[in-house]
Amino acid sequence: MFTVIGLMSGTSLDGVDAAVIRTDGERIEGFGPDLHLPYPAALRQHARKILDEATTLPPDSPALKAVEHEITRYHVDAARQLQALVPDVDLIGFHGQTILHAPARHHTWQIGDAQYLSRATGLAVIHDFRSADVAAGGEGAPLVPWFHAALLNGASGPAAVLNIGGVANITLVDTDGTIHACDTGPGNALLDDWALRHTGTACDVDGKLAAMGTVNQTLLEDLLADPYFARPAPKSLDRQTFAAALDRVSDCTPADGAATLAVFSVEAIRRTPLPARPAHWYVCGGGRHNPVLMRAMRTALGVPVEPVERLGWNGDALEAQCFGFLAARSVRGLPISAPTITGGPDNLSGGRLTCAGLMPIPAWMRNTGAA
Repeated sequence: MFTVIGLMSGTSLDGVDAAVIRTDGERIEGFGPDLHLPYPAALRQHARKILDEATTLPPDSPALKAVEHEITRYHVDAARQLQALVPDVDLIGFHGQTILHAPARHHTWQIGDAQYLSRATGLAVIHDFRSADVAAGGEGAPLVPWFHAALLNGASGPAAVLNIGGVANITLVDTDGTIHACDTGPGNALLDDWALRHTGTACDVDGKLAAMGTVNQTLLEDLLADPYFARPAPKSLDRQTFAAALDRVSDCTPADGAATLAVFSVEAIRRTPLPARPAHWYVCGGGRHNPVLMRAMRTALGVPVEPVERLGWNGDALEAQCFGFLAARSVRGLPISAPTITGGPDNLSGGRLTCAGLMPIPAWMRNTGAA
């Protein structure tokens, strides 16, 4: 068993989630403390500009390097705070910040300085979780399904875990234990951007703006005609894939635009091609805090839709815990993708190990051959 700090900065760009997990990458022995460090408004603004320009941005861009350093600094701070509470940590799982995801071009790009993180914490760091799968022809996302399946072990299926972050993704664990997954469509990203544009607040707090609006059905069907929704799973998205939707609803009132974008996310979930109809949906990510989204999903799906807390999970720490879990899988050479999850080859592991001058070599590295 490893004691791992998992670190995650999602497409919502709201900050760093950090969590401690005790696991061997197959079984979960327990969880430790977790925390969230929000990014200041200026860093969110600069990071968002990097996302907007990522397709043309050179890797040595000074603006990119400045954002990468600042984001890593927050990750260091989060890891150190957890180290102060749990002194016997073995390693860190570091997702970094995705700024571009283009699997059709065999390219995915997460920024974050693993060397700096390793030096600052004195710990080995597993990072770059997606590149191997993408290089092998997979989607490189979603990567959380192995973790969801481990948490669901023993639960009656078919059950779905739905993560509504900037992009929404689903894990379906079928009755025979097979894991199916894909990105369903936009999660909170469009709503967040719309709310920021019209209210100055970085999200539609409690769905209040959408709750006042009326869905524009013509625009909704136009948005759902995007070819992405006709593609079979597995499939994945970049945060900016549907950015043009904001312009297409620009003639709506702020409330009607928010209502339409909220139902767009829900209808994308409902129409996701799955091999079995889930008997129960469990929701994590920031979207579970939006009552408009949750009510719309219960109506659209017609089966129980509940936050993952119903299972005793911590929905705010789940993705950070996941990358701790995946770090342990990576160290042991276990798969972190699969044909029914990302479309990549079976039994393909991933992640890269960085240790900035660790001396002496930790025992777990000697025992696993990672050194």
